[in-house]
Amino acid sequence: MRIEGSKVLLTGATGGLGQAIARALHARGAQLILTGRRIDVLGPLASALGARTLSVDLSDPVELGRLVSEVGDVDILVANAALPGTGPLRSFTVEEIDRALEVNLRAPIVLAHAFAPAMVKRGHGHLVFVSSLSGKAATPDASIYGATKFGLRGFATAMRGELHDSGVGVSTIFPGFIREAGMFAEAKVSLPVGVGTRAPRHVAEAVVRAIERNRGEIDVAPLSLRLGAMFASVAPEVSLRFQRLAGGAKVSRDLGQAQQGKR
Repeated sequence: MRIEGSKVLLTGATGGLGQAIARALHARGAQLILTGRRIDVLGPLASALGARTLSVDLSDPVELGRLVSEVGDVDILVANAALPGTGPLRSFTVEEIDRALEVNLRAPIVLAHAFAPAMVKRGHGHLVFVSSLSGKAATPDASIYGATKFGLRGFATAMRGELHDSGVGVSTIFPGFIREAGMFAEAKVSLPVGVGTRAPRHVAEAVVRAIERNRGEIDVAPLSLRLGAMFASVAPEVSLRFQRLAGGAKVSRDLGQAQQGKR
């Protein structure tokens, strides 16, 4: 699908990954509608890109409904918004669990439900869901985050099959550890020796490539992490054991502690 001239809704535009995605889509000629919680970032970004903005709390079903009604039809949806969900389950309140499920999983599903029918009727469109490698490989002390990201992958994969031959593409992006910006970078957590990272621009490039080439899934991570995620899908228990030995549990605990105030 051509991005140039397309009406694109991007959620989570004010985060580090969202800003990179917005700039990449703008460079391809997209007509952007940006949503995000940080008004101080959203306004200047929209001005720089000539975009429309809507401030919406995706954890509130009423606010989500308002977003759908105010946006109208779109040609491309990029569901990028997410809340941190790392940390032991016992460290979460029920309200925090609900917010993670609402923002990370329910909101993308509701937005796809709202916009896909018109895309199918027109015979063109694209749905992009930004998941995580945590949606392919479960990690200790990240049960809530993993649940939302595994769920997003399952939904997107099924939708890709459902919309086959409709002219509407469905793609899922799976970032690993992203440096410079984003939830992991802001947490300032040290990784075990040998674990590599990628930059926000790599995620943005993956989003553009997924739309233009109708790619089903794209991992944004070094080869070692991609192979690890593949192995985890066929041998999850062995993968968990290896993660414990390699320090993966400590990374999750450190992330959970750093992100607790952002749930």
